[in-house]
Formats: sequence, C-alpha cells, structure tokens
Amino acid sequence: MPHAAGPAIAESHAARPWVGQSIPRVEDAALLTGRGRFIDDLGVRPGTLYAAILRSPHAHAEILSIDLAAALRADGVVAVLTGDDIKALTTSLVVGVKAPIECWPIAVGRVRYVGESVAVVVASDRYKAEDAVDLIDVQYRALAANIDPLKALSPNSPVIHDGFGGNVASDRTFRYGDPERAFAEAAHRISIDIRYPRNSCTPIETYGVVADYDASEDAFDILANFQGPFSIHAVISRALKVPGNRVRLRTPPDSGGSFGVKQGVFPYIVLLAAASRAVGRPVKWIEDRLEHLTASVSATNRATTLSAAVAPDGRISALDWDQVEDCGAHLRAPEPATLYRMHGNLTGAYDVANVAVRNRVVVTNKTPTGLNRGFGGPQVYFALERLMQRIAIELKLDPLDVIKRNLVPADMFPYRTATGALLDSGDYQEAIARGVRGGALEELKARRDLARAEGRLYGIGYAAVVEPSVSNMGYITTVLTAAERRKAGPKNGAQATATVAVDPLGSISVHVASVPQGQGHRTVLAQVVADVFGLTPADVRVNTEIDTAKDAWSIASGNYASRFAAAVAGTAKLAAERIAARLARVAASQFNTDADDIVFEHGTVHSRRNPDNKIAFSRLAGLSHWSPGTLPDDIQQTIRETVFWTPPELTAPDEEDRVNSSLCYGFIFDFCGVEIDRTTLMTRIDRYVTMHDCGTILHPGMVDGQIRGGFAQALGAALYEEYAHAADGSFLTGTFADYLLPTTVEVPDPVILHMETPSPFTPLGSKGVGEGNCMSTPVCIANAVADALGMKDVELPLVPAKLADIVRGAEPAPPAGRHAGTPRTPKGDRQLRGEGSATVAASPEAVWAMLLDPATLQAVIPGCHAVERISDTHFRADVTIGVGPVKGRYRAEVTLSDLDAPRAVTLGGSAEGALGFGNGEGRITLTPENAGTVVRYEYDAAIGGKVASIGGRLLDGAARVIIGQFFSALARQAGGAPAQDRPLLVRKLRALFGRRS
Repeated sequence: MPHAAGPAIAESHAARPWVGQSIPRVEDAALLTGRGRFIDDLGVRPGTLYAAILRSPHAHAEILSIDLAAALRADGVVAVLTGDDIKALTTSLVVGVKAPIECWPIAVGRVRYVGESVAVVVASDRYKAEDAVDLIDVQYRALAANIDPLKALSPNSPVIHDGFGGNVASDRTFRYGDPERAFAEAAHRISIDIRYPRNSCTPIETYGVVADYDASEDAFDILANFQGPFSIHAVISRALKVPGNRVRLRTPPDSGGSFGVKQGVFPYIVLLAAASRAVGRPVKWIEDRLEHLTASVSATNRATTLSAAVAPDGRISALDWDQVEDCGAHLRAPEPATLYRMHGNLTGAYDVANVAVRNRVVVTNKTPTGLNRGFGGPQVYFALERLMQRIAIELKLDPLDVIKRNLVPADMFPYRTATGALLDSGDYQEAIARGVRGGALEELKARRDLARAEGRLYGIGYAAVVEPSVSNMGYITTVLTAAERRKAGPKNGAQATATVAVDPLGSISVHVASVPQGQGHRTVLAQVVADVFGLTPADVRVNTEIDTAKDAWSIASGNYASRFAAAVAGTAKLAAERIAARLARVAASQFNTDADDIVFEHGTVHSRRNPDNKIAFSRLAGLSHWSPGTLPDDIQQTIRETVFWTPPELTAPDEEDRVNSSLCYGFIFDFCGVEIDRTTLMTRIDRYVTMHDCGTILHPGMVDGQIRGGFAQALGAALYEEYAHAADGSFLTGTFADYLLPTTVEVPDPVILHMETPSPFTPLGSKGVGEGNCMSTPVCIANAVADALGMKDVELPLVPAKLADIVRGAEPAPPAGRHAGTPRTPKGDRQLRGEGSATVAASPEAVWAMLLDPATLQAVIPGCHAVERISDTHFRADVTIGVGPVKGRYRAEVTLSDLDAPRAVTLGGSAEGALGFGNGEGRITLTPENAGTVVRYEYDAAIGGKVASIGGRLLDGAARVIIGQFFSALARQAGGAPAQDRPLLVRKLRALFGRRS
C-alpha cells in the first residue's frame, strides 16, 4: 500500500528536497585519499595467527593420505588442520534441499572441485603459513569428473554425492493456467535451446575473515566482509555448534566491492572459526586473487529449453520452461536460490497466462555457486529475449513489434503474473516509446542499412526485461512441494531495519543493517533523513556497519537483491518520521497549535500559520535528553526509534506454487547497434541505449553509476568472460590473463534514459536498479550479433573464436601421421608440446651414464632437492618449480622405457604437488657429433590443478625454460653448449602467422 507522510512532516521544508539531487557522496573523501577502512586495514588483537589453505588440484578424487609431518616442523607453524579435524569441531553446513548428504567447509575424504580446501595451516604470519602449505604431502586417487550439467542427468554419469542417488539434487514441475491447451491450439510452437555459461563479478577486494574463539564464553567474535543475507548467520552458528547469541558477526566499515560474491565467504567463516577454536587464538585469513578466481562462488551455468505457443501475429499464449541448473559441487545456502529467484516473473514483461516449468538442479565437479549480480536474471532473460527474436525471425515480423505486442498493458497494474509475481507499477509501452525517441532508433536503423549496403556486418538487438528487487525470503521454499512447505512452516517477507537516534545536542545518527560495498548508502540515507527533519545531509551521520551482538538486524539484513532504495532507505524514512511526528507534537504543545501546523525546515521547527513562532531543531530535539519531564504526558521519548518493516505483499508460496518472489519490479528497455569486423570478428558496439524505470530516483548520479557498472559487467559477460574447465574438471581461467575483463577502453558510453513510475508498495516509491543491465545487456548484444550474422544460435561469450567457427567453419583437423618414436599425447587439460636440442661435450656413453645417475640429475634438474633411484628404470624426485606468479613443490615419479643404450630413451612420468599435477612423456636421442653429443628431445605433457588455472599462456614458455635449463645444466656439467629450442620457436611463429584470424 502507499506510504503517505504523516501530518507533522507533510511539509518538511519549503526548499527543494535533498532526495532527487546528485549531491557529492560523503563516502568519497576517505576513499579517494586512501583512508578507507577495509578488513585488511583494521588492526588485530595481539597474538593473532594467520592462515593459508592447501587446495585440491583435482576436480574429483579420493584423499588417500595426508602427511603433515614436514609442515608441522616448519618455522612458525602452530597447527595444520584437515577435514577430520574440522569435522570434529563443526557440523555439516545446511544443504539447499532435503537429502542425506553432508557439506563441510573443507574436503572430508574426497575432493569435488579444483580449489576445494584440503588443509589449513595456522602460523605466526601468512608467509610462513604459505611456505608450510607446500610441505603438505597429499596422496589422491583421481576419479572421473563431471562438468556438463546435461551429462550429469545421465544415470551413468560419475556420482558426486552418494546421498542424491545420482547428480540430480532436485526435480520439480509446475503448471500454471492451461499450457497444454494453449500449445495445442497455437498456430506455432517456437523453441530455443540455451547454454548460459559461468562467470563471476570479480570485486577488487577478495574475501577476508578474522575469527576469535573465547573458550570461557564458548562464543565466537568474527569480523568478515560478508554482505548478507544474514539468514546465513543461523547457518554459521549451527555449523559451529553454538547458539546464535554466541556468534558475534561484524562487518568492516568499508568493503571493496562484492556484487553478490561476498555472500560466499561464509564457509570460510566456519572454517577459520573452527581453526581459532583449535588453536585457542584469533586467526586471520585474507584470500588472494588466485584463490578467489578458482574457489570463490560464481554464477550458475544453466541449460534451458524454452518453447512458446505463438499466434501468427507473434502473440504468445503459453511458455514452457525446461531448466537444468548447475550449482557446482555443493548445494550451499542459499542455493538453489539462483534458479528460483525469478520464478514469479518467468513471463518477464509479457502478459502470458499459461506457463509450464520443469526445474532440475544438478551437482557437478565445479566451484559451488552463489550470489552474483543479476542472480538468476541473466539466465532467464537470455532465454526469453532470444526466444522473442526467434519468434520474429521465424514469423517474419519486426522484433520490436513482437515485444510490444506481448507487453503487460499499462492499465493492468498491479499485475499478477501466471507464476505469482505482483508487478507493482509501470507503463512499459510508454517506456519503449521514450526509449525509441530518446535513443534515436530510426537513425540507428539507417546506419545499419548503410553499413549493410557497404558489405559490413551490422545488426540491431533489443531486450525488454523486468528487474525484480527486494527478494521475498520465502521464494526459495518453492523448491519444496506444498506438503513439504506445510511441514517446514511458512517463510516469507523481507524485513528491513533502520534506527534513527537524536543526541543531546540535536544531531542525528542513522544505522541500517545494509552492509554496502561502495554504492553510497550513507549519502542517500543522509538525504532521506535530512528531508524528514528539515536539515542538511551534513547534519546526519550514517553508520552502515553491522555488529550482530549490538545492532538491530534480521535474517533479511544485508546488501543483496537491490533492496537498499526500496526497503532499507524507506525504512529509515519511516523511523525518522516517527520521531518527527512526536517532535511535532512537542512543538505544538509549546506553540499552542496543532501538530499538523508544524513545519521542519532550515534547521528550525515553526508554525506554518505563525512562522515567527519557532524553535531551533537542536533545542527541541534535545528535550528528551535534558528535560524529559517537560514533554507532554502522552508523548514518548524522542531519542531513538528502530523500525522493522516488511511489506505485506511478500507472502509465502501458495498451494499452487505461485509466489511473489520480489516486492517491486523495475522495467528496462535496451537496444543496441553492433558491427563485427569481417577480418578479426571483433564485436564493436556502435550505440547502446538503455531506458530504465526504477520508480522514484533518490540520487540520479548514483543511479547512473549503478547502470554504468552493471552495463560494464554485462558487457564482460557478453563478450569476454567465462569460467572455463577442461574435460577432467581442471579450472583453466585462474588469472586475468585468461579470465578476460573489459577495461575502460572496451566499455562504450551508453545512452541512459529514465522515466519514473513510483512503486505503491515501497515507502519512497523506489525500486531496485543495480542489477538490471546484467540481465538485459548480454542478451541485447547477443540479439544484435545474431542479427548482424544471420545466426540462429549464439553462445556467450561472443569471442572472435566462436564467431569464426560460425562464419568460416571449424578449423581443419591437423595433418595425421607423426614419425616413429614420437611420444604419445597424455591425457589431461592444458596440453604442452615442445622439442629442442643441446650439444654436450661428452660421448653418448658418458651422457647416457649421466642421465641415469641420481647425483648428476639432482645437480642439473632445476629446483631439485633430491633424486632417489627406486630401480634402474624408476626414479623419484623432489623439486620446486615456479610458473608465473607462484611456485610450488612437486613430487615426481619418472620411469624409463624403450631403452636403446646409448642412443635413445623414452621418459614417462607424473608429478603432483601444491600447484597441481601433471603427466607426460618425452623421447631423448643421443647422436655423436664431432667430439661431443647432440641431445635431441621432444615431449608431450598435460597439467592440471592450480598450475593450469594460473599458468595460462605462461605454461608453454615455462616448460621450454625449465627443460632448457635442464639441458643447459647437463651441458655445463660435461662442458658443452647450451640447449636450443629453435625448431619449436619456428613452428610457433609459423603457426601464429599462418593461422586464420
């Protein structure tokens, strides 16, 4: 319902309200001068220890043994904890569905994804902890991995959790209206298959936790850059086996971005809190960038088949959704929320009465998923808006006409969708009309026509989406049947919390349970509250940190689901209004007038009818402190007001599985023109227009900033970013050299347009705006690329290599037939291949003896600590190897075969260590030449684990350098020339300049 201002503040001041102005952000002074206070900037208690984590190099493997002896002997190491230790101190994390499985914050018996925690080293500093990680010796037995969600459906697929009886964690079907009849009567059934990839939001600051266990209180004090939802607090306390009032969870004053990702820090909160309990001292852990890309949460990847029942004019009467959601190795809270957040608005901006849905959630050997900007929206709208374009193409209609023909009519708001959402307000037709005019669509069409006439590849794409905000805490229970929900009890609402306080001198303080990550919440809250009291924003101080031991909060607290403007800022307004209403009655009693005659403006409180009858706001506000006895008898204190607000529109799912999954719904209409270079197949955005209706705009500058930020991240999802995995589950994009992010050079300046239709359900009329372009932009660009190339199907990211396969056809297979003696290609993910030669000033017989002598090998192998001869043809080595920015210790096994002494030998073997694992085979030939021997070698190898994630393009070069160092050292040992790898270099150059762009 609308929230009207009370009579005492109907006119807070005659000047222009602060809300709606783009005032300077109060946060920026500290941030721009290096005085921000992030988690790693804050001091820690004396005696604090530091943690480093050993992570799995395998996507799926049994842990056979863990030898901690060397690590425990290392300098500064206090403890090394494994899965069994953590299991003894905690209970399983809550699993997102009802199933007899366990989910721990560390691997117990088996690893299920690359990067999963295997052991935690706690030491006097981070450096010593990291060094000790390299000394842990873990023996694994690799298992078959599963990274494809559709293959995970097969009963023959490797099982990841025995409790699921397969890899399907949930399988639910829904029916709304009469979709079977609608499809039967429709003139056309038009379908599309979508594979939406994984990506993430990569905040500049990674995870951080400082955990301190107090044995005397059996309580935990935890500082973490966690963002909420604080329903996870209950998950943490349950896992730590203490009541909730014994887990104090605090957040730092500043957080270096999140975009949803920092919800995923909570397993580490449990892990580090258990470590603190084990060692009896505080433990600090700051995640590094390699860890974050490899092992923090990402968005889900999803396979969708979407069909529409369509009339000849493009009008849709039914939709049929079949969605397979890949939540990774563990179904951690709040998953499978990504799949169900959009359930109430699966029809998007369209008036569709009949909907069928099948939702399947699968587990795979990939990183567990969690909140990411857009949270379920990009996956839904990529399918829905691609389908809208497909309908237009197949029926030979204009794509924009198909969109407009299906929109919810403006006179039907609030509009109840078939699946249960209550779309609060809007005029989608008018928003599109304004977007078309303001974005100059006709001019863009003319540019497209001219470009095509000149033979250039140019296309236009559209997208119309509804942006949900303020999530209903009960929507996730839609994964349960109605009977299961009745048994579990109802869950619903979206409690927002705000406290407004007045000090003895009349200064105003505001606290909200929001945890911003750079959005400017303090500025906007100061504007909102200043308007209520007739003050300036500078008169209002805002605190957005959370301390669950002291502050007002609820399970819905936190910064997610675009809830700030609609819920949190509105709740602060309600709290301020309650105090203002009481102050107005105090002033009215002094002025001998009515409360509705009182006006707050310019730092004073006065009578509207008699402006000279006034009092300074600070003096009036301080009365409750200095002279409470002078207050009228029926007036409560005016010192502090805390408001818990939840909207009545957010009810639990009903018996027919309809759910209003969010409180309010903005509208976005995007269109863009793109040109694709025929030679490079790079996509250039010629113009991008985005029209937003996010209700009442509180701070125009920040709204535009949110849109630009969402657009930049969405551009990355469309054109650059993807979490890539090898067939064995190894993670291949562990650095920004391989996981590509757009920079300011690649991000064009979008045309941003606005209209405002206030929400009747929120105190300020506002709706969310921060996530919308992450939902609309990827599919808008994809539709434009499809239009430019005349393609039926497109798959993100739209990198030139993918477009090349479509435009030019697949690369031809390499020529067959390798010469005898060439090593066999090993199985693995990152494939390495090389060849070279070295001249050694010794006879073949002498070189042969050196190759088989452990002492010589130890002297010439780079980074070698020891070589042990197991047999005449089996050696074991302990080596430290660096690749790119990291180094690690490896245990290597080498066997000799195909011996032709002293002319040739094949070396095969494997290595495993903290950086990952590898296997390979190489052929070495010895040829006498002049007074020495030419040693020629060629090798094939494959590597996986962390080294594959972070090495990227460095790996070929690193392999050449290490092997070159080996033969150079061998030559020096015998007094000869250095190794040469020129044949490989020539081959690389030939391949580089001969390959098609």
